[in-house]
Amino acid sequence: METWLPLIIQIVAGAIGGNIAGSAMKDRSLGSTGNSVAGAVGGGLIGQLLNLLGLGNLAPGAGLDLSSILTAVLGGGAGGGVLMSLIAALRGGSKA
Repeated sequence: METWLPLIIQIVAGAIGGNIAGSAMKDRSLGSTGNSVAGAVGGGLIGQLLNLLGLGNLAPGAGLDLSSILTAVLGGGAGGGVLMSLIAALRGGSKA
């Protein structure tokens, strides 16, 4: 479970970040499901990328402390918001 927990945290935070970005850009929202999916993918990808670059400290077996969890939440949330915003900008229209 400790191996999967960082990824789960990043995916959930990404989904939340995607929905926050969608509500901030109502004219470009992908809908709640689209925002959640784009955010979850972005949170997982960006969160894992941060870990590979050494900016995240939630490596498997490293243990979980408050700093590690906050890093995963912030990285996942930001990644989710960024990917959702990027998809919405490339898509160009409004779905809402």
